[in-house]
Amino acid sequence: MSAATYFTRIESPVGSLLLAADDVGLRRIEFANGRSASLPDPAWKEDSSPLEEVIRQLRAYFAGDLDSFDLPLAPEGTAFQLKVWNLLCDIPYGETISYGELARRIGNPKASRAVGLANGSNPIPIVIPCHRVIGSNGKLTGYGGGLPIKEKLLALERRQLRLL
Repeated sequence: MSAATYFTRIESPVGSLLLAADDVGLRRIEFANGRSASLPDPAWKEDSSPLEEVIRQLRAYFAGDLDSFDLPLAPEGTAFQLKVWNLLCDIPYGETISYGELARRIGNPKASRAVGLANGSNPIPIVIPCHRVIGSNGKLTGYGGGLPIKEKLLALERRQLRLL
């Protein structure tokens, strides 16, 4: 991460979220009760002002008024993870695809397990929409924030639920 990373916590319809960004872009969104919930790095500075646009867009998304985020993103991962996360951003709002389909889109149909692992380590959920990937049988599978949150996000995007 660059010189100064800023963080803040916000309340959302899917629970408390920890947001972190630096001058390059948004680095993390963590669910307070998610499986990878962690404390902010001690070197980070608590300040919501660099995250105002992130907060504005997240609130608009939860209100059903935004279906495409326009934020500078700076996730850190392997080349394979970055490729998967990039492709996640191409899944249209309100649509889902399977891990197998995502593996086919990266050019390796046999890589659905690796795609699943990369999907599960997405550091910027919601904005990088890993919740839009489901099992080939149409069932919801793992989500860092928990399956009830994944279900809520998909229902919001199908206009079956208003979160705000």
